[in-house]
Amino acid sequence: MTDQNGTIESHPLQNAESTETFPPSPDFVGQANLSDPSVYWRAAEDPETYWAEQAEQLHWRKPFTEILDWTNPPFAKWFADGELNVAENCLDRHVAAGLGDRIAIHFEGEPGDSRSISYAELTHEVKRAANMLTSLGVAAGDRVAIYMPMIPETIIAMLAVARLGAAHSVVFGGFSAESLRARIDDAEAELVITADGGYRKGRVSALKPTVDDALALHGGGSTAQRVLVVQRTENDVVMEPGRDLWWHEEITAFDGEHTPQGFPAENPLFILYTSGTTGKPKGILHTSGGYLTQASTTHRNVFDLKPDTDVYWCTADIGWITGHSYVVYGPLANGATQVIYEGTPETPDWGRWWSIIQKYGVTIFYTAPTAIRACMKVGRQVPEQYDLSSIRLLGSVGEPINPEAWRWYHEVIGGGRAPIVDTWWQTETGALMISPLPGITALKPGSAQTPLPGISAAVLTEEGEPVKRGQGGLLVIQRPWPSMVRGIWGDPQRFIDTYWSKFGDQYFAGDGARLDEDGDIWLLGRVDDVMNVSGHRLSTAEIESALVEHHAVAESAVVGADDETTGQAVVAFVILKSQQTLLDPEDAEVELKKHVAAQIGAIARPRQVFIVNELPKTRSGKIMRRLLKDAAEGREVGDTTTLADTAVMQTISDRVRRERAAK
Repeated sequence: MTDQNGTIESHPLQNAESTETFPPSPDFVGQANLSDPSVYWRAAEDPETYWAEQAEQLHWRKPFTEILDWTNPPFAKWFADGELNVAENCLDRHVAAGLGDRIAIHFEGEPGDSRSISYAELTHEVKRAANMLTSLGVAAGDRVAIYMPMIPETIIAMLAVARLGAAHSVVFGGFSAESLRARIDDAEAELVITADGGYRKGRVSALKPTVDDALALHGGGSTAQRVLVVQRTENDVVMEPGRDLWWHEEITAFDGEHTPQGFPAENPLFILYTSGTTGKPKGILHTSGGYLTQASTTHRNVFDLKPDTDVYWCTADIGWITGHSYVVYGPLANGATQVIYEGTPETPDWGRWWSIIQKYGVTIFYTAPTAIRACMKVGRQVPEQYDLSSIRLLGSVGEPINPEAWRWYHEVIGGGRAPIVDTWWQTETGALMISPLPGITALKPGSAQTPLPGISAAVLTEEGEPVKRGQGGLLVIQRPWPSMVRGIWGDPQRFIDTYWSKFGDQYFAGDGARLDEDGDIWLLGRVDDVMNVSGHRLSTAEIESALVEHHAVAESAVVGADDETTGQAVVAFVILKSQQTLLDPEDAEVELKKHVAAQIGAIARPRQVFIVNELPKTRSGKIMRRLLKDAAEGREVGDTTTLADTAVMQTISDRVRRERAAK
């Protein structure tokens, strides 16, 4: 918990966690890409040389002579006098090396359709798409909005835009028309690439109609003049003459001949908007050379990638930064074979992910703790029906993974043998920043552990002083890194104010973290996810972790609700494991309150614990805690349009109202 000054204190549960370690097996160390710990001190001694060595593994059309330009902080330039083509690095160079027959993508559609695409085939299609986009007027420096499902054409579109030196702005397919329009207009995109629809939970999720609605908002007048539509679901859509074009009709006019041009390393590659709940969305700008260097390096080292033999699968949607860095650019730059899946893990049943792993012999699997806990709730008997023996490494991303979920993931999915890399990074960092290296690190369930080679991170007090071991504070990055955000699109002052104003010369990540007695880092979630209860600051993440440590709990979400007596009170929403029989739902509130008090302290005891069947989540799996806070405080629940299932929040609100009325 935390003291009144905001320093996050250790508690017995966390100290116990930090002593449990899983060292890498001799067999894993023997084949690991990195197994010598000296990589850390060599990179720390001369980080610029380290990153230059990594960058030299890419194909440069004009070699760089400058490494880092930090003369105008916080606006960094990496490898600025070099030129490269990002798409060429992901495609052409592998074909030129004789790897054209290697499978780049195993695509699995939610209805059960599938296709495997080689590097030669993917390169051919990207070249055709680049020629098509050129005919539509797309050129270097332009922006293209992409609003698509998880299908190969989405990757083809992204790479075709990058090949031309333009920048893409991928908007997650779950966003509303208003959100889409705001992103199109802010980026001043002149072209939107979309699909008629995609498959999700056994239904067609219409996308083109949302684009139509977006462009009609505010009386029209959008910057987007053309809409290119991929035919996926064949649902009825309206095609506006002169504006809307079918992808499959337009691309037939173009062949697969296209010579890639080199662009400066600082040429914009993409804008990705953060999904803030209020105010204008922030367009996070990433450029080319430094981003591709760190995305490919971390993908190769953290996941111990063996391109000749591994089958890699990251379950993230392409609309998020994880999909950009660890579905598109990192894996393809490394010549990996990977799986992409269009739908959800429970369609048609909860065995879908595991059947895909069995089908393709997936060896590296990277997903989110939210998804892991959802699978825990269903029970281990589902994955145990499938052959998961191909898995040799697991990854976790998106939020701190609680130790209980870590152990389940390790034992049930990894067979007790596959190491887990618990990764921390952000949209703004572009690539992984803190993570174990599986051939070196003795793993601790729940800890991201240590900054990667070439990265300098620290945990500081509010006053900017390093915390002592066993204490917590604010996570900062102390030195520029290649894949760092280059700014907020069109708003440089907001970039400075948002990320650099607190400590001046250090990037403040917005996350709280704790150092254990070994100096390893434990992420505690966003610092704004902190409650002030009777003058004590409590992290929602640590209370959620304590709740999930209970044998009967599958998942939890904690919010701070206004309270006349204590200022704020802890309110918990809990999903029980479907197979558990030891805790009766009627007794759960009393039992779980006692459990939290015993694990953390009486100050953290929840005022209320609501047992629910589901939590309100976006389609990417993010829990919308602000909606739970609305319900806990008795307010009308806010906008639910981004939820995967809007009915979930209505059910929770009705439950809370009934219990409030009963009391």
